[in-house]
Amino acid sequence: MRILTIEDHPKMSGAIQKGLRELGYSVDVTSSGRAGEDMAHAEPYDAVILDLMLPDCDGVEVCRNLRRRGVATPILMLTALAATADKVAGLDAGADDYLAKPFDFDELVARLRAMLRRGMATESALLRHENVAMDLATHRVERAGVALDLRRKEYMLLEYFMRHPHCVLSRAMIGQHVWDMNFNPFSNVIDVYVSSLRRKIDKPFDVPLIHTVVGAGYRFGAMTGDTEDESAVPAGASNP
Repeated sequence: MRILTIEDHPKMSGAIQKGLRELGYSVDVTSSGRAGEDMAHAEPYDAVILDLMLPDCDGVEVCRNLRRRGVATPILMLTALAATADKVAGLDAGADDYLAKPFDFDELVARLRAMLRRGMATESALLRHENVAMDLATHRVERAGVALDLRRKEYMLLEYFMRHPHCVLSRAMIGQHVWDMNFNPFSNVIDVYVSSLRRKIDKPFDVPLIHTVVGAGYRFGAMTGDTEDESAVPAGASNP
């Protein structure tokens, strides 16, 4: 999942970025409300953490502008102002939740997860597809009851696949959601991680779940007629 943090306090933003990255999130950070607004409008973030008091503009204004521009990304408002009127102003501007400083990092993560779940059909912290189960709280992943040892990016890639089963996901889409804004779209890192994930989640089992859609990207789920494994791509053909 990809998170944008708009926070002008370096220690605060650094701590949020470090903590969320350790939990498997991709995190972009900016201290400018104007820049953050443009980033949230231009990039497909899964959630925005927005400080109320910013050096160049008010967080409420940023939130209101994003909603006016049609950005529906969940927004968690942060502020040192705990007055009810300030909370109401943020929520009325379009924020999805409100957290007063100082806060416990575990509460921040819990509120983020709650916001992200609201946009899904289930309120469970457990993702399931086919015989794969992913616990979003503990990061434990199992297939057919067998625990899988995944690296951080492998976990993030699988989570993105499981949130979009049977959808064709292009390399650009994967890069936007699983990596941060420094991702190089011309690198082969996505192909490397998909192959690595396949070795762990598909090779030991009878039914493969990660399929290459030639010329388009990847699909997670049961095989259909228009999917091919990477082994079926002719030598010399460009990878999707």
